[in-house]
Amino acid sequence: MPRYLSMIRIDEQNAPAEDPGPEFAERMGALFEEITKAGVMLDTAGLTPTSKGTRVTWSGGKLSYTDGPFTESKEVVGGYAIMQTKDKAEALEWTNRFLRIHPDHWTVTAELREITEG
Repeated sequence: MPRYLSMIRIDEQNAPAEDPGPEFAERMGALFEEITKAGVMLDTAGLTPTSKGTRVTWSGGKLSYTDGPFTESKEVVGGYAIMQTKDKAEALEWTNRFLRIHPDHWTVTAELREITEG
């Protein structure tokens, strides 16, 4: 069965300031429990802000390092999920369910890509 990486993209500069409330955490917990019991979720986590990250670039035969925050980036990867599903349609359905849990006034984007094997 194919594996998929869902990269959760957020705009750190315009992230909602208010707490989404306990209902959000409950809905997310229930979905994670369901997707784990279904044998789909292989790994998932949120990521620290870009202010705590470092970009490493290889260019012209040299490495360079840039410490965050990366203010030039409109969207950054704020979390990820690795899923194993029967096909892309199933991976998209789980991703859609994840996104629909978020409050209506939030903007969250998920980029879904198949992990190449071998």
